[in-house]
Amino acid sequence: MNINLYIARRIFSARENRNSLSHRIVNIALFGIVLGLVVLILSVAIVTGYKSEVARKVIGFGSHLQIDNLDSNQSYETSPISQNQPFIQELKAIPGIRHIQIFATKPGIIRTNDEIQGVVLKGIGPDFDWSFFQENKVSGEPFLVQDTIRSNQVWVSKQMADLLKLKLGDDLTMFFIHESEAIPRQRKFQLAGIYKTSLEEFDRMFVLVDINHIRKLNNWRNDEVSGFEILVNDFNELPKEEKAVRDLLLRNTNADSPVLQVVSIKQKYRHIFDWLSLLDMNVWVILILMVMVAGFNMVSSLLVIILERTQMIGILKAMGARNWSIRNIFLYFSVLLILKALVWGNILGIGICLLQQYSHIMKLDPSSYFLDFVPIKLDVWHIVLLNVGTIVITIMMLLVPSYFITKVSPEKTIRFE
Repeated sequence: MNINLYIARRIFSARENRNSLSHRIVNIALFGIVLGLVVLILSVAIVTGYKSEVARKVIGFGSHLQIDNLDSNQSYETSPISQNQPFIQELKAIPGIRHIQIFATKPGIIRTNDEIQGVVLKGIGPDFDWSFFQENKVSGEPFLVQDTIRSNQVWVSKQMADLLKLKLGDDLTMFFIHESEAIPRQRKFQLAGIYKTSLEEFDRMFVLVDINHIRKLNNWRNDEVSGFEILVNDFNELPKEEKAVRDLLLRNTNADSPVLQVVSIKQKYRHIFDWLSLLDMNVWVILILMVMVAGFNMVSSLLVIILERTQMIGILKAMGARNWSIRNIFLYFSVLLILKALVWGNILGIGICLLQQYSHIMKLDPSSYFLDFVPIKLDVWHIVLLNVGTIVITIMMLLVPSYFITKVSPEKTIRFE
């Protein structure tokens, strides 16, 4: 039997001092730890969810990886490559790659009776994965892309539809400027679908259209595209997949074909992902502050308890107990208090996260935050690490005040009593 733990449990469950000053101070310390853990759980869950949701939406517009012509130079007016590349089957066989699809882009201008808007047409083929736009669909249905017949249907964002005063089924006219032509080319399309992602930078730019229109406008052959979009299974493994695709392209490079490049979504939209990375610093600042507050609360409460139990410490020393053994009693007592606080902190923190995850009570301004509600992503490992880290750091901070036990003199405390 661990006598130190037994004494600590008796002190922890003692009812005779419920109205004492130390009991009130301990309750304040418990409240501080509970509040700190709730803030930590919410901070990690919100930042993780926010980064994941924004990244998912950016990937929905541009995929994880793109293969295109090096001459395109990150421009939406691209140089074509053949979609019948010899490495396609090897590309599909790379572990971790989920889907490959062709695409083409071209800048254009939408004009209505009252408004004008510059856009980028994203040409899609029969192999296009509609899942992202279906998730963010406001109205309409996907249009069918065929090799022989061009579809005049397009999808635009709700923001663009509201700006141009368009509704489902309306016709819209687009103009395309060529350097070699004095008169812009004109095409008429029909609005078949409206989406909303709240990513204002993308919503006001991209229009989904049949890729055959871009081929016709650019005078491309029927097998030419801007490039390939690649979707992977695990975003965290993106550097590994990017290296595998780049190595494959190097093995299939020859002097007669265009030079191809691999561009990851992090590279293409570096400003967005660099900004998301900065959010981690906020979490670390909150984590350090909350753990320090919890630690100092426990330090102050332990000092008060040591002062209140001075007679007990003196008696234990008189009976032959060593200093480290007595320190263990108060450290065990502190651990019991911390565990009690962590239980309540986890219940409240996880409960608030689940409430927000399923009800979206807390809203955001989409124009500023790219989302219309506070996203939540609960990770079991994050919660475990937060709890373990709080216990370890707090106990380490309590080693200092427990040292004062060694300064207690048995004869003075017993004589004083």
